[in-house]
Amino acid sequence: MADIISALSNMMALDIFVCMIIGVAVGIVIGALPGLSATLAVTLMLPFTFSLDATAGILLLIGAYCGGVYGGSITAILIKTPGTPASVASVADGFALTKEGKAYEALMASLYGSVVGGVLSGVALLFIAPTIAKLAVNFGPPEYFALAVFGLTIIASVSGKSLAKGLMMAGLGLLICCVGIDPYEGQTRFVFGQSFLYSGIGMVPVMIGVFAISEVFNQIEIHIRSVSEEFGHVEVKAGKKKWGIRELLEYWKTLLKSSVTGIIVGAIPGTGGAIASFLSYNNEKMSSDHPEEFGNGSMTGLIAAETAKNATTGATLIPMLTLGIPGDTVTAILLGALTIHGLSTGPKLFTDYGVLVYTVILGFFVVNIIMLFQGKLAIRWFARLTSVPSAILMPIILILCLVGAYSSNNNWTSVWIALVSGFIGFILQKFDYPMAPLLIAMVLESLTEMSLRQSLIMSDGSLLIFVTRPICLIFLLLAVFSVFLPFIQKRRRKRS
Repeated sequence: MADIISALSNMMALDIFVCMIIGVAVGIVIGALPGLSATLAVTLMLPFTFSLDATAGILLLIGAYCGGVYGGSITAILIKTPGTPASVASVADGFALTKEGKAYEALMASLYGSVVGGVLSGVALLFIAPTIAKLAVNFGPPEYFALAVFGLTIIASVSGKSLAKGLMMAGLGLLICCVGIDPYEGQTRFVFGQSFLYSGIGMVPVMIGVFAISEVFNQIEIHIRSVSEEFGHVEVKAGKKKWGIRELLEYWKTLLKSSVTGIIVGAIPGTGGAIASFLSYNNEKMSSDHPEEFGNGSMTGLIAAETAKNATTGATLIPMLTLGIPGDTVTAILLGALTIHGLSTGPKLFTDYGVLVYTVILGFFVVNIIMLFQGKLAIRWFARLTSVPSAILMPIILILCLVGAYSSNNNWTSVWIALVSGFIGFILQKFDYPMAPLLIAMVLESLTEMSLRQSLIMSDGSLLIFVTRPICLIFLLLAVFSVFLPFIQKRRRKRS
């Protein structure tokens, strides 16, 4: 209790408050740019922490982290360009709402959902961190594999009218991730003698290509044919349409369920916002009385995805602070920042630096409140993007996409991968092939392959290891249930 009281007094320091404001602002801007993730935002801020106090430096990075995770949804909603992989689940419903002239409402719903998810994950970080961390540390390779399989079952719900096409796109995503050097045996796979493929095909260039550049190609075609409303020509009166707490409370069940999903997924090392957002979106779609609305402008689907992905931000800090285990690349950077400042990581952090830890935890709440106010100010200007003529907006989007693709690996190969992916995505969408399954498979491929191989090594090649471990069996049963549930619901709707 004494540590918490001391932490409260530390929060009054001006330098800490200014660092949080700057961190959130930088995170939102970088997260909104295609291909520039929250990881990059935190990495860019890291050198500035060297001359700061440890507490101020860590909170600067956490501000950039939370702002970056939220910022990715802004362009996903407005111009169908997810700033980060975690925002892919928000693209369909967010952009559909924008085309209906509801960009402001969609942005406000995204902001409020993100803040609620972040605050509730902060509550988990403060009160139940040790318990969740102990649960997460019990996960071995078989449990990770079962979790990945459960995540892949989401493909059934985001495949549109054709499950076969969704599975084909998922297979393509898994195949793309196999290109390069086998991490276990060191042998090349699907490189066809091309040296630039040795390092594999990055997810960021592919994501930019299939979602953003393909849409640019699509809008160019529309402009040429002049048969449809131009992209971005949507009536938006920023700041005059009301969407606030009263409207948000209508979705309180979605907010709670999605926050719990994000907290649990975020506390498991190696997962992250992308998996959490898709899992939450899938859960809401399966339990909805109107699943046909999802993907066509469902506010529930948008809030579910946004809340879950931001609920992972506090949860990923749980294993890092309590056990010294980074949950993702961002927390790995944060862990490095703690080490740079001479702080021991793991359980000793609470005993030796209790005041610092609780200051960081309380600062996490403040960061989310700052994000609420900065987001409200930014939305008024971001929403005006939809009124920019496509002849001006399209070239700007294309340039930002190519810059984002280049910056992901700092080479021109990524730019060509993004362009080729955009062309392929443009063609495939003409034949109603969904893009979301491809991204889901790419997000989960590494976890799936690694955990499967490790599990089979542990069991000497026996598959029984996946049904003899309780947590693993539960995830596999949930996967089977989630695959068949859409078919059961479809039959019930036909009967009714």
